[in-house]
Amino acid sequence: MTSAAPIVHRLPLESLDEAVDVFAEAFAEYPVMRFTVGNDDDVAARERRLVRLFVTRRVRRGGPMLGVRDRDGSLVAAAVLTLPVEPEPPPDVAQIAADAWRELGDEARLRYEAYASAASFFADLPPHHHLNMIGVRRAHAGTGLGRVLLDAVRTMAVEDSSSAGVSLTTENPRNVELYRHVGFEVIGHRVVGEYQRDGQAVTLETWGMFAHRR
Repeated sequence: MTSAAPIVHRLPLESLDEAVDVFAEAFAEYPVMRFTVGNDDDVAARERRLVRLFVTRRVRRGGPMLGVRDRDGSLVAAAVLTLPVEPEPPPDVAQIAADAWRELGDEARLRYEAYASAASFFADLPPHHHLNMIGVRRAHAGTGLGRVLLDAVRTMAVEDSSSAGVSLTTENPRNVELYRHVGFEVIGHRVVGEYQRDGQAVTLETWGMFAHRR
């Protein structure tokens, strides 16, 4: 007897905390997170605060959240997107960002702005979906849930006549070939800068990738 195929749900705003939990686990120690938050204080808590900023700001700007739940209803994988055309952001979006950066500090904000500038690969593309974050809980890693979510994102682009496809960035060189394997192509690569990790200097790189609407 085969198990049922995972079902991708469109998550309501009430699931934001669950999505933050998934992303905070999936992106713990991820290069952009460590580059931005630095090594001071409680790194895990600062990474989680950064994830909450990313997800909250995107959802408040109209970006959809997708997710997969396990048999007991727990969220085990999630994705958050930018739509090809977004409405004007509500007034509280700027305050959400200001509050987060006040907690994280100006140095973290400046490092993130340096990253965001380096990762701006997509301005010349026609309107499209952008995959901001996609993550799977570690206990479910390697089970194919990332691919299920990615397929759902690409289906959204196919079904939206205003979308030319799906873009994303990755800062893990191992992911580049994985995304190529499912139809993405590299459209840009930049070195962002260096940061310290476990007493060693690490170079942060970013790749911009795009998959045309099928």
